[in-house]
Amino acid sequence: MDQEYDAIVLGTGLKECIISGLLAVEGMKVLHIDRNNYYGGASASLSLTQFYEKLKGGAEAPASLGPSRDYNIDLVPKFMMGNGKLVKALVHTGVAKYLEFKAVDGSYVMTAKGKVHKVPATDGEAIKSSLMGMFEKRRARSFFIYVQDYEEDDPKTHKGMDLHTMPMADLYAKFGLEEGTIDFIGHALALHLDDSYLAAPAMGTVRNIKLYSESMARFDAGSPYIYPLYGLGELP
Repeated sequence: MDQEYDAIVLGTGLKECIISGLLAVEGMKVLHIDRNNYYGGASASLSLTQFYEKLKGGAEAPASLGPSRDYNIDLVPKFMMGNGKLVKALVHTGVAKYLEFKAVDGSYVMTAKGKVHKVPATDGEAIKSSLMGMFEKRRARSFFIYVQDYEEDDPKTHKGMDLHTMPMADLYAKFGLEEGTIDFIGHALALHLDDSYLAAPAMGTVRNIKLYSESMARFDAGSPYIYPLYGLGELP
């Protein structure tokens, strides 16, 4: 330990590890340490024994649950978008070379009536989906084509609409989309938690939908999400 370092990073949470990786990529000598007997900080993946030590006051895990090493329990479960900023950071720092990812096979949405539907991942699934009627599917297709072709720096793709000022509700209305379709797009694709986004400029939602589409295309899976095979604790 009697050495000099350009940077000392305390903790092995995700933010700390990204910072450490970026500094190392720039050629800096980094000392990275953690006070815990596991790495990952608040986003760690714990074995069954570690989980009971941390959250059950040191109690022993029941033998009926099987070997401790068979478990990777994420303290903060979180899917990653296949083309999102986190994945890009992992690729840029070279960390992705040491990880194994599993594409999530599909994602589902529950309607207000309590029915569960698979979020369409292909044109074929979209056509067969009972989420929308035939005529609504045509309107939705026009909307998705507009979003897919939209480029912020190319006014020709804007079709006379300024998405930086137009509310998202007005953009939906422009394509005549029904309430059920709006709920599906806003919450299952753009991943908004509530309907307050409808009054906000449409640009943010359009970016979210494009990210969803780009993530789907990147891994050609049944959903845009990927997950570390051995838990999020693998990331640090």
